[in-house]
Amino acid sequence: MNIKELLSRYLAGQRDFRNLTLIAANLRNINLSGADFTGADLRGANLTRTNLSYANLTDAVLTGADLTETNLISANLSGVDLSTINLTNAHLRGTIMSDGLHT
Repeated sequence: MNIKELLSRYLAGQRDFRNLTLIAANLRNINLSGADFTGADLRGANLTRTNLSYANLTDAVLTGADLTETNLISANLSGVDLSTINLTNAHLRGTIMSDGLHT
């Protein structure tokens, strides 16, 4: 699946994008609230200012991703390696982190 298809499906109401592979995708400033990206491979993706509120990113691969100013309110990041992700000024209220902690 490519970015255009992802956006088309999202706008049509689909929210299940489990195990999706979009390496180094530019998803900047896109609304993907409530989407299920469980197990997705988004390595190196530009998610700057993307709305991922209430999204499920459990076990997603986000190595090197840029989530600057991303809306992650009430998102699930369980199982995500946060050590290589840029979360500068990300909105994290209610986010579930990999260690089970809530912000």
